[in-house]
Amino acid sequence: MEPKTLSLWEMQDRHKGDRWRLFRAIATAAKAETVLYPGSYVDVAPSFVFRAVTYVDVDARANRFFADRRGVEEIIRSHDGSPADPDFRFIHADYTTELGLDSESFDLLVSLYAGFISASCTRYLRVGGTLLVNPSHGDAALASLDDRYVLSGVVKSRSGDYKVSSKNLDGYLIPKSTKPVTEDLIRQRGKGVAYTKPAFAYLFTRIL
Repeated sequence: MEPKTLSLWEMQDRHKGDRWRLFRAIATAAKAETVLYPGSYVDVAPSFVFRAVTYVDVDARANRFFADRRGVEEIIRSHDGSPADPDFRFIHADYTTELGLDSESFDLLVSLYAGFISASCTRYLRVGGTLLVNPSHGDAALASLDDRYVLSGVVKSRSGDYKVSSKNLDGYLIPKSTKPVTEDLIRQRGKGVAYTKPAFAYLFTRIL
């Protein structure tokens, strides 16, 4: 393993095991084998949990990181409980462009701190598949307005642990402001909407 590969991962994993705990919780609620992670940077934690993951990022450092395939495999395999033969690929590209992937070929689409992924990449998620999205850049709000999705769970975070709940979902995604939330407003602001009952992240099921 090249030292810079491990160094980049350690910087990503500075809150030790945080992303692994997140994806472990998601796996209990989303029965997924194939995962698409646009805007991943060097976060390989999904590969600790899921069999096949496709990572996408335009960052040159991420490209160099994944070019050291042996080093990335070592990071994945050294984690307890990881798949014995990790199946991953990296696409060095802007996720808003054509990625050369088949439509509806993934079970789980990940949108974490990377912009409006749902708008560009839903086409790659199968109907019945799951979108994991956090509210930081407004993508959760955008997904809530998308007729292709229905809210199916919320991710709660407490003391460094994560749990997924599907109870009382009607109480979520209710804006504090009385100002109408529109797609144009979300895109213009580029940040999350303040909700009366917030969650760390949301799970949406693609229905159309």
